[in-house]
Amino acid sequence: MMAIPPLKNNCFAMPPGVAWTPVDEAVKQIKSGLHPVVEEEIIPLDLASGRATSKPINANRNNPPLANSAVDGFGFSYDNLPDAEVMEMPLQSGVSAAGKPFGGTVQGGYALRILTGAILPVGIDTVVLEEDTAITDTTVTFRKGLRKGANMRHAAEDVAVGDAIFEAGHVLRPQDIAFLAATAVHEVAVYKRLKVAVISTGTELVEVGHAARDDQTFDANKPMLLNMLRSWGFEAIDGGHFRDDPAVIRSGLCKAAQNADAIFVSGGASAGDEDYVSKLLSEEGTLHTWRVAVKPGRPIAMALWDGTPTFGFPGNPVAAFVCALIFGCPALKVLAGQNAEPAKSYLVPAGFEKTKKAGRREYLRARIASNGQVETFKSEGSGRISGLTWSDGLVELPDDAMNVALGDMVTYIPYTSFGL
Repeated sequence: MMAIPPLKNNCFAMPPGVAWTPVDEAVKQIKSGLHPVVEEEIIPLDLASGRATSKPINANRNNPPLANSAVDGFGFSYDNLPDAEVMEMPLQSGVSAAGKPFGGTVQGGYALRILTGAILPVGIDTVVLEEDTAITDTTVTFRKGLRKGANMRHAAEDVAVGDAIFEAGHVLRPQDIAFLAATAVHEVAVYKRLKVAVISTGTELVEVGHAARDDQTFDANKPMLLNMLRSWGFEAIDGGHFRDDPAVIRSGLCKAAQNADAIFVSGGASAGDEDYVSKLLSEEGTLHTWRVAVKPGRPIAMALWDGTPTFGFPGNPVAAFVCALIFGCPALKVLAGQNAEPAKSYLVPAGFEKTKKAGRREYLRARIASNGQVETFKSEGSGRISGLTWSDGLVELPDDAMNVALGDMVTYIPYTSFGL
């Protein structure tokens, strides 16, 4: 079992002299200050999908293990073909089938019946497709034009024993499991699933399923964030909902830190009179000043609470959603031992117009229209949850000022790039 060192108290510290931190700098700093906090375990291959490899994996076997036929047909030695436009070859008795190899040697100038996946016997280096032949009980005839080695797979042409297959930090997918199985890897070293607790704060909030007064709001953030975490393959822990009381919130944070590897908190991250999350993280945690130039998203709090990475997101659902994608997701990937590559984005023509001021990165709820252009939601308000459902991704507008006209190329990030 590998030893996991604690995180440094300054893991979220930004360079001195930075007033408003650009998004790219914030993400870079988050990733550079963190490291995996979960232990390693060895698990059977069939349970490994969605898990991050903790060590590099090499092939234990050639794939294919031996040269074999790619088709149903007839195999022969290419150098012993007759020199004619139409070639007739006598058939050698027998057949080579997958799992039932031909045990003898194929004579020069003879052809042998061979089926898909069958090992090539000694004396065969080329296969003619059955549909390209005329067959009798004793001969096979086909036209000139085959190249040497046609319709066969060479031993280890896919991967050879000892070849590197995956680096540490690769999140295994079902197709990766197939590759590992084919190369005789039956168990893998992976990181344990990251445990992330989600806490909601706010006296005005009511848990879903309870009665609410007209002056109260149902908590949308906690169920949203819990399900985002599950989509990312993490173990999501309901850390509870707490009223705006520092003692109550402190107790909730302490319990979450005991049960989880990281904490998401929504609400109370600003600097208002009842924004106790940022106050607690500053006074009793290791909160560094995080003024990220992003819309939606301000304010964001990132700190260690009892040594546990804690992310404080805005209470507005849209802002909490965007912050979880842009800042929370890459941070959790690092903590989970995964390769935290940037979300894949695409340049697409704009189906909207917008004038943007300089000074901060903006993320607009967007979707691809039937004409191939990307359109944006009618409102940029952070409380309009319907825009999240309406959209299938985000348009990312750069930090600088810009005027977007119809047809201009803009950056679009589908939610699938974030694993949603």
